Amino acid sequence: MSDHVLGLRLLMIGDNLAFCRLTKRIAEQNGFDVTVTDDPDHFITAQSWNPTLIVLDLQMPEKDGIELLRDLSLNRCSAQIVLTSGLDRRTLDAALRLGTERGLSMNGILQKPATLEDLQDLLIRNMPPAALLSGHLSEAIVAEQLFLEYQPKIDCRLGRIVGAEALVRWRHPSLGVILPEQFIGLAEESDLIDPLTAWVFSTAAKQAAAWQQQGLTLEMAINISARNLRDIQLPDRLARQCADFGINPTSLTLELTETSAMHDAVHMIDVLTRLRVKGFKLSVDDFGTGYSSLVQLKRMPFSELKIDLSFVANMLHDRECEVIVPAIIDLAHKLGLESVAEGVESEAIWNALLGMGCSRGQGFHLGRPVAADRLDVATAKSPRPGHIK
Repeated sequence: MSDHVLGLRLLMIGDNLAFCRLTKRIAEQNGFDVTVTDDPDHFITAQSWNPTLIVLDLQMPEKDGIELLRDLSLNRCSAQIVLTSGLDRRTLDAALRLGTERGLSMNGILQKPATLEDLQDLLIRNMPPAALLSGHLSEAIVAEQLFLEYQPKIDCRLGRIVGAEALVRWRHPSLGVILPEQFIGLAEESDLIDPLTAWVFSTAAKQAAAWQQQGLTLEMAINISARNLRDIQLPDRLARQCADFGINPTSLTLELTETSAMHDAVHMIDVLTRLRVKGFKLSVDDFGTGYSSLVQLKRMPFSELKIDLSFVANMLHDRECEVIVPAIIDLAHKLGLESVAEGVESEAIWNALLGMGCSRGQGFHLGRPVAADRLDVATAKSPRPGHIK
């Protein structure tokens, strides 16, 4: 994790230099910018630095921590405050209650002597979720904490599974399973999106090869970021991986969000067209939520439009959505593109989409994201019109 990019600022006051140095080192490793002082007057002045976390030693030779809590309250300090001392627990608890009564954000006690684990836990507890995830995402990519689930795509005309979308999840050791909307943005901001996408593509392509070996005809959809498209060599690299796995790129669909696909049009056309030349299909994800023009859509070599779930899920009781969904389906067909509706949450929605001539659907009514071995792919072997699994 890059130092000091997450807005985490630790202000520490204490006269135990060894303890302060250790805390500073561990905090900086976790992305905090750190200021340490043993001067109470400097401590109060340093509040203008707007620390997000203050570690306050109660036992100071010139001005003790109780006096400093009083000063912090008068200065309307908004930082999280952790008290540290070698005093007995009852005294520390009393100081903690006092800080709370003074309107301060008291966030725990660090009793000396503290271990490395104690310091690490302290910092993690006081990191906002975004910072915590960004700090450990790079480790997750190489520590087998990521896994894929697959959500089926159902053909509206055949009524069977014809493909699946690979959806990445993160099994965090302390936070449990984290969904992609909570960390994809962080990956893009911290330049981890390339290794993350590489892992997702490789894992999904291996699964596509496994299905192929089972005699299943299933397309695999994989999400990619606009930042991945900065690499002009991306088409060659993905094509080589397909060759290594023994699969044809025509069995893979790369999904881009509408807004991301429309930036830097010349470069995008170059990379996207080469992906199509290699055989990959291209999908505009979340169509209808961005600000692209129809001219741009015409210029890009897409093969599929995915209608955003916010339109599909509400189209039976929202007049605007009722108009937008069939309009997008009609637009897709007139441009020679497949139309895929996300957010199919009920049989009524599904039947409405069938009447509109939609090509494919996704949603909890049709199938939730599951592990590969739990995906009901039996219907992929033989068509059963009207049947939904």
